[in-house]
Amino acid sequence: QVQLVESGGGLVRPAESLSLSCTASGFNFARYAIGWFRQAPGKGREGVACISTTDGTWHGDSAKGRFVIARDNAKNTAYLHLYNLKPEDTAVYYCAAGQMDGCRLESHLYNYWGQGTQVTVSS
Repeated sequence: QVQLVESGGGLVRPAESLSLSCTASGFNFARYAIGWFRQAPGKGREGVACISTTDGTWHGDSAKGRFVIARDNAKNTAYLHLYNLKPEDTAVYYCAAGQMDGCRLESHLYNYWGQGTQVTVSS
């Protein structure tokens, strides 16, 4: 059974940091690109960052300079490290897995999705 399980979300204050994890099972994790997406209340889904099977990364505009994506194939886990968080980063964060050349933040390219983890940034 394919599963992606996100964890690490929570309530933080502005300028604080948070690390999200995405643990996979049921498929060959190392052969899939991993993407992180988020959806804020009342808004559409937004691509945040992705990492390819060869560790190439791409960060969306909202993530550049503040978020870092990584993966550990030995642990079947991907990470999204969030720094200097802002209230506008409040959203449900989802990880997804897909097979593609490199990685791209296009949701239709991803086959498997997690259930999401809530990140709330508020003073």
